Amino acid sequence: MRHEHPVQLRWSDPDSLGHVNHARALSLIEDARLAMVAELPGESMILARLEVDYLRQLYYRVGERPCVSSWVTRMGTKSVTVRQELVQDGQVAIRADVVMVTFDFDTDASRPLTDDERRHWSKYLQI
Repeated sequence: MRHEHPVQLRWSDPDSLGHVNHARALSLIEDARLAMVAELPGESMILARLEVDYLRQLYYRVGERPCVSSWVTRMGTKSVTVRQELVQDGQVAIRADVVMVTFDFDTDASRPLTDDERRHWSKYLQI
């Protein structure tokens, strides 16, 4: 199963070249990832790695809500790797691979995934 999350482009997102600025595009992907993590009890994950491919230009259009599709490609002992794709006009504009680590803020260290967290991420697992 994939997590589907429509995102709202803003009038201020395009840069002087007329396409959505690369940093603004990362915020859109983050919004979708946060929606996915918000379903978790405790929400104790941090971003450890972010790899992004900008495959085509992304454009602001009034009222348009492109969708970010997210799914798990790897589940480790303490981390989850999520693939995210932002689609516009039926084509992937941005693809990101994100590694998130479960984290204990009291000890300032990573920790193993709990059974509940493993169940949550497993429903999005696609290898």
